[in-house]
Amino acid sequence: MLRLNDLKLPLDHDDDALPAAIIARLGIRADELISHSVFKRSYDARKRGHIVLIYSLDIELRDEAAVLRRLAGDAQVGPSPDTSYRFVARAPAPGEPGSDYLRPLVIGFGPCGLFVALVLAQMGFRPIVLERGKAVRERTQDTWGLWRRRELKPESNVQFGEGGAGTFSDGKLYSQIKDPQHHGRKVLTEFVKAGAPAEILYVSKPHIGTFKLVTMIEQMRQNIIDLGGEIRFSARVEDLHIEDGQVRGVTLADGEQLRSDHVVLAVGHSARDTFQMIHDRGVYVEAKPFSIGFRAEHPQSLIDTCRFGPQAGHPILGAADYKLVHHARNGRSVYSFCMCPGGTVVAATSEPERVVTNGMSQYSRNERNANSAIVVGISPADYPGGPLAGIDFQRRLESQAYVLGGSNYNAPGQLVGDFIAKRPSTEFGSVLPSYKPGVTLGELDASLPDYAIDAIREALPAFDRQIRGYAMQDAVLTGVETRTSSPIRIKRGEDFQSINTRGLYPAGEGAGYAGGILSAGVDGIKVAEAVARSILAAGGR
Repeated sequence: MLRLNDLKLPLDHDDDALPAAIIARLGIRADELISHSVFKRSYDARKRGHIVLIYSLDIELRDEAAVLRRLAGDAQVGPSPDTSYRFVARAPAPGEPGSDYLRPLVIGFGPCGLFVALVLAQMGFRPIVLERGKAVRERTQDTWGLWRRRELKPESNVQFGEGGAGTFSDGKLYSQIKDPQHHGRKVLTEFVKAGAPAEILYVSKPHIGTFKLVTMIEQMRQNIIDLGGEIRFSARVEDLHIEDGQVRGVTLADGEQLRSDHVVLAVGHSARDTFQMIHDRGVYVEAKPFSIGFRAEHPQSLIDTCRFGPQAGHPILGAADYKLVHHARNGRSVYSFCMCPGGTVVAATSEPERVVTNGMSQYSRNERNANSAIVVGISPADYPGGPLAGIDFQRRLESQAYVLGGSNYNAPGQLVGDFIAKRPSTEFGSVLPSYKPGVTLGELDASLPDYAIDAIREALPAFDRQIRGYAMQDAVLTGVETRTSSPIRIKRGEDFQSINTRGLYPAGEGAGYAGGILSAGVDGIKVAEAVARSILAAGGR
C-alpha cells in the first residue's frame, strides 16, 4: 500500500472525484488503481466560503514500486506505515513456568484504567479492576440526581464511576501527544469494535459523545470479563501496602485485602483522598501546574458563522469549534480549553458543598450553545505549601463558588459584557445558560484570584477580534472551572513505575501523564505493556 497525503478537494465534491484526483495526482492510468481508503480527512477553513477537504489516503496500485521510483522526490507519497498493534507479551498458561504470578490490580476504570485492563486481559494476565464508583448506567442516574434534584453522591458522579470523567464530556478522541507506535490507532480501533462510529478512524477531530460512550464502555467491560478479567464496582481503595519500597497489595474500604506485586494507579484527577493516602504512605508526589477559569457559552450559530461563513451548517463540517490564546499584560496566559460545540455546561463536583463546571456534548452536537472553558494557567508558585497544596487551592475556589451560587449547587454566573464592564448581571439576555441545576447571576470577581480575573477580562475583547461577537453582551460566563488537569504528578521512571515505590504504576490523567480520553488510553496501553514485561521478568512470585 502507498500513503498519499495532502490531497485537496472541494467541500462538495462528487463521489467519483476522489479516485479521479488520485489518478491525476499520481499520473497513472485508471486501470492501475486497484483500491483506496481514507486514512485521515480534515478541512482547511482559513478562507471562509472556500473550505476545502484534505485527504490522507492508503492506495493499492498494480505497480507500486514503479510509482515510488517515479515520484521519489515527492514528500507526499510513500509506503503506508504499519499502524497495526502487536502485543508485547503473553501470560504464561497454567502450569507453565511463571504462571503463579499474583494478578495485577488496576485502580480506576476511566479511559486509562479501561485500556490498562483491556490490554492486560488481551495478553492473558487476568487483571482485577477496582473502581470506587458504580457501573456506568447506575452512575448516570446518580449524576442526573445532582443536575435535576441537587442531590450529590460523593462516590458516584461526573468524576467517579465506570468510564471516568471522560464519559460526561465531548468525547474528544484527538490529542497532540507524540505516538510513534500508533497506540492511538489501537484506542480508536477498540472503540469502533465496541460500537463507535467508524468515522472516528479517519476524521481529523473525532468525537463520540456521552450516550454512545455509555454503551461502548459496557461492551468493553464485558470483553475484559470474557478474557478472564474481573471488574469490581463500589470498591474504593483505602490503603496501599508497601514493604521495603515494593507494593504488596491494597486494602479496600470494606476491609478486604488483595495481594499483588503490580498495582496500576489510574484514578483520574479528582481522587483527592487517594492522593492524600499515597502521599502519607511515602510515594513520591509533586505539585504541577494546572489552570482555573470559567465556562463561556455563546450561540453555536455565532461560532459556525464566524468559522465557516456561508458554508456553516454543512453536514461534513458539523458544529464549529475554536481554539483561542491570549498572553495578558500581567504575564498570564489565557486560553480556551475543552471546547464543546453544540454542548452543555455540566455540574462536575465530587465533593459536597462545592461547585465545579465542565463541558459535555452528545454525538450530534446539536444543542443551541457552544461552550468552552476560558482558563488561566497557574503554577505551584501560586499555591505554595507542599505537593498537595494545589488540591487545597482548588477546594477553596470550589467552596467559594458554591456560596456565590446560593449554597444550593447553583453556579455563579455573569454576562460577558457585564464582566468586561465590571458591573453585576441581573438578568439573562439572548443566551440562556445550560448548566443544571441553575445559574445565579451576579459578579464573578470574587470567584477567582485577582490575577486570573484581570487576565480573563483582558482576553475576552482580544478573543472578539478573532471571533467577531465573542465579547457579546449576552454571552454567559459560569464559574468555576478548576479541574482542567491534575494538580499533582506522581513521578515515574522509564519503566513506568513510581520512582520510589516498585510495583506501583502511576498512569493517566490523575498521575499527571495524560489530558483527555485518547492520551489517557494511550498511556494505559503503555502501562499495561510495562506491567506485562515486569510480570514475565519476575518469573512468577
